[in-house]
Amino acid sequence: MTEPVAVTGLGLVTPAGEDAGATWEGVCRGVGTASRDPALAGLPVDFSCRVPLSRDALDRRVGRTAWRMSRNAVLAVLAAREAVRDAGLDPRAWDGERVAVVIGCGMGAGAEREEQAGRLRDLGAGMVSALTVPQIIPNMAAGEVSIDLGARGPGLAPATACASGATAVAVARDLLVSGRCDVAVAGATEAAVTPLTAAGFWRAGTLSRRTGEPAGASRPFAADRDGFVLAEGAGVVVLERTGDAAARGARVRALLVGCGSTSDAHHPTAPAQDARGAEAALRTALADAGLAPHDVDHVNAHGTSTPLGDAAEAALIARVLPHRPCVTAPKGVLGHSLGAAGAVEAALTVLTLQHGTVPPVASLDAPAPGSGLDCVTKRPRRQDVRVAVSHSFGFGGHNVVLALARA
Repeated sequence: MTEPVAVTGLGLVTPAGEDAGATWEGVCRGVGTASRDPALAGLPVDFSCRVPLSRDALDRRVGRTAWRMSRNAVLAVLAAREAVRDAGLDPRAWDGERVAVVIGCGMGAGAEREEQAGRLRDLGAGMVSALTVPQIIPNMAAGEVSIDLGARGPGLAPATACASGATAVAVARDLLVSGRCDVAVAGATEAAVTPLTAAGFWRAGTLSRRTGEPAGASRPFAADRDGFVLAEGAGVVVLERTGDAAARGARVRALLVGCGSTSDAHHPTAPAQDARGAEAALRTALADAGLAPHDVDHVNAHGTSTPLGDAAEAALIARVLPHRPCVTAPKGVLGHSLGAAGAVEAALTVLTLQHGTVPPVASLDAPAPGSGLDCVTKRPRRQDVRVAVSHSFGFGGHNVVLALARA
């Protein structure tokens, strides 16, 4: 067993809302946020889930340094600021050398990369922005958060595709337990809703093609699911050792009690259909927490709405957790924010534990026949959730499971 750590703050910027409160309300409503996206006009799949704030509005919230940041860095900074405020911490007063920042990112700054590539092609090298490299490198969101908060401790930027956010939280936990820091600001960001990304996922056959009903296109675990909806967003949590949180009188939202990480070693994009790697991650997280499978009350599923991925995950849940804990899948509402998804969903799992409420899976009347899942549908379910797990799986065969418990 590894020492649990306290989640003392969280911040969210997602297609359901500009902060954690609005996001939680939107997820509990259980209505998909996808809509037509002008940036994807003319493509075979022309809809996405966007954060409901323009770039100008985002920049005004960040302030004078926003001009140099990519969109994904801006989202990360806003989520991190909210998380730190929520934790009751003041960056002006803390010892920055003891504060770690671990912000994952799956793809980096997609819009800026494509814009500058177009400038190079059409206008020549002299018209490429001098900010191109610092904007597009995937670690810069972590760098900008560190600068913004004055955090001078360990700074890391995990990239494990769609498991990046969960990886960041797990790495931050290890930094705290090992004594490398006293506070960890951890999460992930992604702003990769671009024509190239959308075309690439479409060619790979992973996007939903329900162009006639975008808001209902993402339908995790439904029999007629046909792919995910591309999204953006950021999620950040503040982690502290439980003793440190108690000493300063902090409100503890939940406890991070276990983490498990494995690799499928199977295929670059397809999940292993026996889900043995994901199963090992789940079992490792539970063992790390000193928990048995029957202790799990709730599963926040990866649930992308892809036929192969959902089938493998459903089989995994039914096999390891046969007592049928309730299941939700936020991507039905939020779409798939790629590298940010694991952090966003970890934060939502914290809120489920705190509120005793499980949000419904959007656009799902009942799970596919034979899945064996107890999916929450149509409306939130009030439930005494003591222990929950949050699944994150990514291209390359990355599997990360976080086990969280009520404080």
